[in-house]
Amino acid sequence: MITEVDVLSVADTARTKDVTLVDVDIHPRMTPAELVNWLPERWARHVARYGLRAPAGRDRYPRPRNKGVRADSWPENGFPGTDYGLLRKQLLDEHRIDFGILLVLDTLDSGYERPPLDAAISQAVNDWMAAEWLDRDDRLRGSIAVPIENPELAVQEIERVSTDKRFVQILLPASMQESAGSPKYWPVYRAAAERGLPVAFHTGGYNDYGGTGRPSFYLEEHAGYGVIMQILLTSLVCEGTFAAIPNLKVALVEGGALWLAALKWRLDDAWLQLRDEVPELERLPSEYIREHVWLDTQPMEEPDDPRHFLHALELSGLEDRLMFATDYPHWDFDSPASSLPRGLSKEQRGKLLAGNAIELYGLPSKVACR
Repeated sequence: MITEVDVLSVADTARTKDVTLVDVDIHPRMTPAELVNWLPERWARHVARYGLRAPAGRDRYPRPRNKGVRADSWPENGFPGTDYGLLRKQLLDEHRIDFGILLVLDTLDSGYERPPLDAAISQAVNDWMAAEWLDRDDRLRGSIAVPIENPELAVQEIERVSTDKRFVQILLPASMQESAGSPKYWPVYRAAAERGLPVAFHTGGYNDYGGTGRPSFYLEEHAGYGVIMQILLTSLVCEGTFAAIPNLKVALVEGGALWLAALKWRLDDAWLQLRDEVPELERLPSEYIREHVWLDTQPMEEPDDPRHFLHALELSGLEDRLMFATDYPHWDFDSPASSLPRGLSKEQRGKLLAGNAIELYGLPSKVACR
């Protein structure tokens, strides 16, 4: 496994340019056949014969037409996200993306399989991602898949993969068997923090609807992503996760962002009245959120009046915490050329499109010109 890539080492005399665009939510897909090929022989035989127990999220009802992906993102043979050449053409090259963060969603359902198979699947996904994606393009960075419901095995996978510096975060589902702040998961968070890696929570997982019941329509599901993230973040704060792990960094991915101001106000008000219930929280909840949490733009909240977006951005304190995401190849793809509201200052655009992600992920601020 490659341990480090220096994107400026093409030639000592290579011209460089400032990094101006980082996409923090790109979804390649590992096909079932590829999974079998990358698994150890014992588990490859098992999966080939019995399949996987977790239901495929893209096939659950309710889903939109076309499997929830862009109509033009289907390769000649296969499913969107499986073809590097098409992803490079439609996303990296067309939009001149300097860095793209890959999040493979195939392991978000950790907990359905027995622990050794869960761990083997995560290992297979990580090794496949490195070989089939990161080795092909130095613009790409990976997210480490882990068997989160088996924290000891998850920590082992973090230790194994984190030596490859192209992996820049740990990927976890927004919904797990226990609440995100449960001490059960703290060993995983500590392992990430010790290595300077953020933990990214992406919508989906073991129980995607958080006890509210399965929605009747995809409209309900899509609009509810932000609600799920609010529940997750409330758990992290109130369970004392940030107080216990002061160097933990968290990214909330594909849950929107502009709801953050109201949540911070509500948490602070409740804490002032009920703080003796959570003595480990020595400061306002909003202060922990401010120090530990980043969010992305997907799905972008788009008020009719762009001034309202700018005001919400200020109220939420997100100017140096909000990162840009396209969500390629999904149907609600956000183009960096057209999705940002009018009225952003040059500094605000720079931070949103690249600067905040550079800070969180420790990415170079300059790259070799292509």
